[in-house]
Parts: sequence; structure tokens; C-alpha cells
Amino acid sequence: MAATYLPTLKQLQYLVALKDHGHFGRAAEACFVTQSTLSAGLRELETLIGVVLVERTRRVVRFTPLGDRIADKARRVLREAEELGDIARAAGRPLSGEMRMSVIPTIAPFMLPRILPRLRADYPDLKLFLREEPSGAACEGLHNGRTDCVLLALPFACGEVASQTLFDDRLYVAYQPGDMPSDPASIPASAIDETRLLLLEDGHCLKDHALAACNRPELRAEATMLGTSLHTIVQMVDNGLGMTMLPQMAIDAGILEHTGIVARPLAAENAVRRIALVWRRASPRERDFQLLAETLAQVH
Repeated sequence: MAATYLPTLKQLQYLVALKDHGHFGRAAEACFVTQSTLSAGLRELETLIGVVLVERTRRVVRFTPLGDRIADKARRVLREAEELGDIARAAGRPLSGEMRMSVIPTIAPFMLPRILPRLRADYPDLKLFLREEPSGAACEGLHNGRTDCVLLALPFACGEVASQTLFDDRLYVAYQPGDMPSDPASIPASAIDETRLLLLEDGHCLKDHALAACNRPELRAEATMLGTSLHTIVQMVDNGLGMTMLPQMAIDAGILEHTGIVARPLAAENAVRRIALVWRRASPRERDFQLLAETLAQVH
């Protein structure tokens, strides 16, 4: 039988790194090799499979259509290879070794300061690498293997994933006292002035949760989408520029301290977002993720 020459995992790592970074130098740095080593490895891979994967010019790295397909397949192969180690870890100590978790920006600054000390104390062998990014990017990273699990708010279409709900996070209307005729115990959606509503820019799921809870289509058309963070929007509300909606976890974490802002619960049928941990279905580390979810639910 003729010998079969297969691509090495190292060659596939080089290819995926180049796809992610779009630059030979940055891809080499990510792989901890020299640029010449990475370039040579990719040329060997192209020679091995007999096709051009990357068009090289002085200024641009451009993948061929076949190169795109093979890079996507390489990413899946590397993820499967990583799961060999995950299987071994899952059979050993719980929540040990490296874990990469993405957290959305409307959760990270409010939950992480409380949960990280507990995880360090209870699971000292866990090396948790965190990435803060919007829900769409986080779910994409989960499916392509860049991330192991995601802490996000549901409902959100994250694809075929397993999930465990941690708790419900209630939505509040935050405003200057003069923006409401009285001091109500809660704020009905009908009382929100759509011309003064400030929300996070597109890409943040909290905006969609807030608008869905209000069930007022005109809010989506009239609301000002401008904030890149809740802290920025709070400063704008405190300066009399409008009102907004905040999750309870942000209020509990003190986001309104040293402001004159009033916050009252939104009186609506679905005025909550579900905080959940999600991971790829059939992951060999599923028990680890369930244990992590249980710990996060206890700490919140």
C-alpha cells in the first residue's frame, strides 16, 4: 500500500492562525514561531494537498475559496484534537486545566468581580481565560472553537448549544426624577417617552431584550441607539439627556452610585433576561460546564 501523508496539526494551526489574523507576522506571533517557519509550514501544507490555499501579495493575504473551506475544516479538526485532552481532564479533577469563557459586556463588569474570587478559592487548578465580547461574536467563537463556553443573556439565537440557566435578571427603567410625574413603584412600558429613550448600540442583546419587553414597535424606531457601555449611558441620563433601561445586576453592583438617577422595575410581562452559561452540545467537558454554572448561580 502506498504511504499516506497527512497534514500535521501544527500545519493546520498555522493555517487557522493566518485565517484569524490575516497577516503572516501576527499569525506567527500567535503560534510562537517565526514568520519564516509559519510561511514554510503553509507551503508544505499546500504542496502536500496539491492546491493553493493562500494568495500572497505584498500588502494582502487573500484565501482562495478552497482555502476558506479547508481553513474552516482545519478549525474543526483542531477542536476535535483539543477535546482529546478535554476527555482526559473530565475524567480527572473537576474544573481543572485551561478554560476559555466569553462574557457579554452587559454582564462582565457586574458579575465577574463577584464570581472570580469564589472560583479561585474553590477551584485553584482552573485557569480561566476571559474574553469580553458581544453575544454574536461570542457565539461565533464558541462554534469555531475559539471559546469553550459563553456567559450570556437569553433569549438569543446562539445556534445548536447546550445551556444552563443561572437566574433571571429583571429590567429597570432609569431616569431623572423630573422625567416621571410621580414616584411610582414600577414603570409601565406606556409611560416611557420614546423620544428620550437611550439604548445600547446595535449588537448588544440587552437592547433587544428591553425593546421586546416593552412590546412597543415605535420604541425601536424612535429610541436613540448610541451607548457602547451601560456606564456611558448612565452618565448621559445623569446629565439629563434622557432615560434608559438597566438590568438589576448592574444596579445591585452600584452603577447608579453618586448619581441622581431613580430606577424602578419595568412593569411588563417579560421584563427579565435569563442569564445562562452555554457550551457546545456533546462536549466532553459538559460536567465541568454544569458545575461551573451551578457555582455561578450560587454566587450571583
